[in-house]
Amino acid sequence: MSAAEENPNADRKDGEEEDRLLLSSPQSRPSTSPQSDSREYEEEVAYESSEKITVVDVDDSAASDGCDYSVTPPFSWRKLWLFTGPGFLMSIAFLDPGNLEGDLQAGAIAGYSLLWLLMWATAMGLLIQLLAARVGVATGKHLAELCREEYPYWAGVLLWVMAEVALIGADIQEVIGSAIAIKILSNGVLPLWAGVIITASDCFMFLFLENYGVRKLEAVFAVLISTMALSFAWMFADTRPSGKELMLGLLVPKLSSKTIRQAVGVVGCVIMPHNVFLHSALVQSRKIDPEKKGHVREALNYYSIECSVALIVSFMINLFVTTVFAKGFYGTKQANSIGLVNAGQYLEEKFGGGLLPILYIWGIGLLAAGQSSTITGTYAGQFIMGGFLNLRLKKWLRALITRSFAIVPTMIVALIFNRSETSLDVLNEWLNVLQSIQIPFALIPLLTLVSKDQVMGVFKVGQTLERVAWTVAALVIVINGYLLLDFFIAEVNGLLFGFVVCTGTAAYVAFIVYLISYGGGLPSSLFNLIRTKGFGYTRT
Repeated sequence: MSAAEENPNADRKDGEEEDRLLLSSPQSRPSTSPQSDSREYEEEVAYESSEKITVVDVDDSAASDGCDYSVTPPFSWRKLWLFTGPGFLMSIAFLDPGNLEGDLQAGAIAGYSLLWLLMWATAMGLLIQLLAARVGVATGKHLAELCREEYPYWAGVLLWVMAEVALIGADIQEVIGSAIAIKILSNGVLPLWAGVIITASDCFMFLFLENYGVRKLEAVFAVLISTMALSFAWMFADTRPSGKELMLGLLVPKLSSKTIRQAVGVVGCVIMPHNVFLHSALVQSRKIDPEKKGHVREALNYYSIECSVALIVSFMINLFVTTVFAKGFYGTKQANSIGLVNAGQYLEEKFGGGLLPILYIWGIGLLAAGQSSTITGTYAGQFIMGGFLNLRLKKWLRALITRSFAIVPTMIVALIFNRSETSLDVLNEWLNVLQSIQIPFALIPLLTLVSKDQVMGVFKVGQTLERVAWTVAALVIVINGYLLLDFFIAEVNGLLFGFVVCTGTAAYVAFIVYLISYGGGLPSSLFNLIRTKGFGYTRT
């Protein structure tokens, strides 16, 4: 038995001794984790010696006996800075080209009326992401690893397939968005397929940056998010949307039958399946000993603040995009035909030049959104593949494999749809449906695991939060179910195709029911009530 196991509460003598003990801790993240070969970070929250970070430890022995462990060290701006990074990388999924297309269509078709829904959808996304961070910090493992350990082999494989399919769908949209931006900024000289090739090179940029540590990678994302914020804020200032209409849209809920599809799209774009897996892994870039309950609680507090700030920033960027297109195209004949491909040209025709033509401002923001989201997609792909399959591969090989999953189909799409804007918009609708289908296979495992004593220990969520989380998950799933039903009614034609869709839907629903029932996936009190009543009727 190691010294850390004999006395887990002993003070660390120096930084090197602490690193050795953390890596040998039985609950530290395993060496097979995809990020375990790139832990050279410049600044880490390692709870090192008191000369670097002053930490008021909690009496962990008392906590393990059921006593109060809620006392945490006082707030520190320095520690908040050291914890800042994972939440902003996660927030990229709220700003990817697929989301931007949903924003612009909501603004053009529904005007300012869905801003309140955008705000509450972001709040729902925040709750889900906070639970993902909670799992990663409290267990020392990310969601894909826990799914592999907690579910039967066949279920784990199916969950992996679903996560990969969702990631590929998201990545195609992100790469196409970058390619469209490159085409805009090159004045049409570079076609979509050339933009796809250029975007594919971000895999190598990701590997290059990762060699210099996570903090360098996080700095690059800070620049990209700042570029998006500046570009879309510039558009907002140039177009000058109505402040009164904006506030009414945020504060007064409105929903009509004509805008129901856009409303569903606003909610459906916020929860990205691969992002749930990604965030649970990103929070482990800071060294936190899961055995130290006070340290875990402190980390959760700082990550909650950081994640909230990141999603407020993403909400503001989405708000800028929605209001710009609401000001320019609501009630016009172009409203129903506008999409990611032609949005820049429509903006140019409507608002013209200025100091910098709005077409190029849009192109810069779209490029930043596409590039940042493709890099995080590569990152998520490594965690998903490594976690579910427990692979030991060189990081360049993992990145190459996960990148190829998206680049090959994207190149085919770019070559086929290069000359057809309408067809590309239809493809984006299908990709949105594809990702909507996968949402339950990220949310249900997350909510099941975060509610289990065996997995979370004392950091299991309480019953109130558990019920709220399941309500949010049910709402998101039902909303996306409506989108799927509406889409299939419009698109499914023919007896054979209808039979295939019905068969697939039956298998899909059966797997969701299995995931909910496995290990008591519903809130514990409700699940126990159903189980008790059911057994009672059976006995009588």
